[in-house]
Amino acid sequence: MKNKTIRLLLPQWQGGNNSDYYFGAELLAHIVPQSKESALIRVPVNTDLAQELSIEHGVEGEGQLLAQLEATTKILEEESPDKIIVLGGDCSISQAPFDYLNGKYDGKLGVLWLDAHPDVATIEDSTRDHEMVLGNLLGHGAPQFSDKVKNIIKPDNVFFAGLIYDELRSKDQDVNRLNLRYAVPDQLKKDSQPILDWLKENQIEHIAVHFDLDVLSPQDFRSIYPAEPYLEEFGAAIGELTLKEVTRILTDISKQADIVGLSIAEHLPWDAMNLRAALAQLPLFND
Repeated sequence: MKNKTIRLLLPQWQGGNNSDYYFGAELLAHIVPQSKESALIRVPVNTDLAQELSIEHGVEGEGQLLAQLEATTKILEEESPDKIIVLGGDCSISQAPFDYLNGKYDGKLGVLWLDAHPDVATIEDSTRDHEMVLGNLLGHGAPQFSDKVKNIIKPDNVFFAGLIYDELRSKDQDVNRLNLRYAVPDQLKKDSQPILDWLKENQIEHIAVHFDLDVLSPQDFRSIYPAEPYLEEFGAAIGELTLKEVTRILTDISKQADIVGLSIAEHLPWDAMNLRAALAQLPLFND
């Protein structure tokens, strides 16, 4: 029987409190290779992009995020896919799909977190869900979100690739507390061996990949937050991998495990967004 793959268009922006993630997801749906085999399903999200999100129980936009989490979960339960591609959206897009896939594969799902940042904060030190999403999946993070996880991911089944470990903040310390595995960019420049060793040691056969585009160097890939035009300073770690290196990593792991999930997050196509904003000022486009 052929595997069923679906594509979720999830332009969720509230987790990072940045409405630009909405447009980034919409454009991403046109960029990815098209397929007649896998259906594209749009997850409904709140489109009042000008609103100011309030902090509810320690999380910005909590109500909207929980509603969208529920909607995503319902779609997955109804569709019952074997594989999922998620087009986002801020990093919080990965919670429902990875939870579902871990249940689908009997709690043995491996999670490769391609990200310059670990996303393991709690409501004690963050108000944004996109900084807590992996923490939620591990049973920590924000309680109102981690309580929704039906299939907690085991720490041994998580690997960070491209993590800027030397710049971990206080909010990132669950990386050390939970003894989570990682490889910094320099360890992945030559080959993918640290990841392949982890797959073998933990006998991981099915893997979901969280691909936060900001794992990439802004010198190599321009549609990410640190590549904003004329930006002089950036208040967080900046990715160092290249797109070619990430492609090699994904190709290598696909030879050793079945990639059953891929979420692509935090796409910020600055040129397209700035052109759109400029054209919106012209009366001709508002007639």
